[in-house]
Amino acid sequence: MAASHGTAPARRFIGLLCLWWGLLALFNVFPEIDIYASTHFFVQEICANAAIGKFCGHFPYRQETYLALLRTLFLRLPYAIALMMLWRLAACYWHYEATFNAVRARAFKVALASLIIGPVILVNFVLKAYWGRPRPYQTLDFGGHLDFVQAGSMAGKCMANCSFISGEAAGAGWVFCLIFLLPQPARTALALPLAAISFLAPAMRVAFGAHYLSDVVLGWLSSAVIFAGFLALTDSPQGKKI
Repeated sequence: MAASHGTAPARRFIGLLCLWWGLLALFNVFPEIDIYASTHFFVQEICANAAIGKFCGHFPYRQETYLALLRTLFLRLPYAIALMMLWRLAACYWHYEATFNAVRARAFKVALASLIIGPVILVNFVLKAYWGRPRPYQTLDFGGHLDFVQAGSMAGKCMANCSFISGEAAGAGWVFCLIFLLPQPARTALALPLAAISFLAPAMRVAFGAHYLSDVVLGWLSSAVIFAGFLALTDSPQGKKI
């Protein structure tokens, strides 16, 4: 029984990691999936003196004020939660010996570490900075001036804060992962609203023309992969204060 308990988190991590790479391969081989998804939110217009091969138009949801406010809320939510968790983690370490809650402290550390390593460092400081994939609204297909490149390609001409992968989707995926750390009855009460936010935030990025479908799917899933990885690394029957 102990061996099974110890290997289950590792199997989940490997499974999610394989799924991430499999989806990347799918989007890379079939880039039309991305274009098709974004087309549903793009309103094409007649071009005036536009270059051949360029489409004119806009993403109307991008101009909705209430959606912009909602997007700001979703963007900041993971970091507001992280600050609260940091405070609660510090409170855990005010307790000693029998009063120290090792399970709660581990949950806070896994959550905070996965946010820092995933959405903050891997997504925003590495992938979005160096992969160069233009956002949909920056491409010729959707009224921009840059060529489309498929998911995972480094051939794009975006210079900074690029599309691959979505940092906000990664943050939303992290919020979803928190559901599995919540104790009852909080899990039952908060699971539905957290899941709704987690899926709505990435969908809005596609609707705004700010990311392709692959950017948000892989961004969201990247947090699940990293979260599962930290759970596997910290999986232990011991309840020591570390």
